Amino acid sequence: MPAFHSFFTDHGAHFMSFPENTPTPDDLPSLSAAEIAALPVELLAILQREIDEHLKRDKAVKTRFDAALAIRYAARATEERKVQAKDTGTVRFNDGDFTVVADLPKRVDWDQERLAETVENIRAGNDDPAQYVDIAIRVPERKYTAWPDAIRAVFEPARTVRSGTLSVTLIPAEEQQ
Repeated sequence: MPAFHSFFTDHGAHFMSFPENTPTPDDLPSLSAAEIAALPVELLAILQREIDEHLKRDKAVKTRFDAALAIRYAARATEERKVQAKDTGTVRFNDGDFTVVADLPKRVDWDQERLAETVENIRAGNDDPAQYVDIAIRVPERKYTAWPDAIRAVFEPARTVRSGTLSVTLIPAEEQQ
């Protein structure tokens, strides 16, 4: 028998009262994965829904909080960056007894067509472009599956297929109709 006993007859009641020993999302870190897996499917479905709701709420809270910090410190961080003659990166300044660390990451995008032209120009000059750039060739899976068999066979030795992470969603039977 699992560590927590709970028998629900109404699979569709999402906010039913729980027995005293029923775990909540806050209890899960103290349980092993095997203990959680042994819980009744109805309880797993309820916990999954509660966890998803907490994640959505927490993401919204984090977004709102980060926006508040940006309102409070963005202008000061910009001033500090100007003083340090930099457009991006980390600056530190004080606010009362606290040190504020404001990081504005650098995001660089490269025009892939121009890079390809540049790589070809380097090759044409009898130089090795690998000394200057990392070269990666990618094959989108949707393109691969659309190729004729003969083309696929040529590329097959270079292809490795790995599985991703299993995702399981529990849906009560009445929600499937």
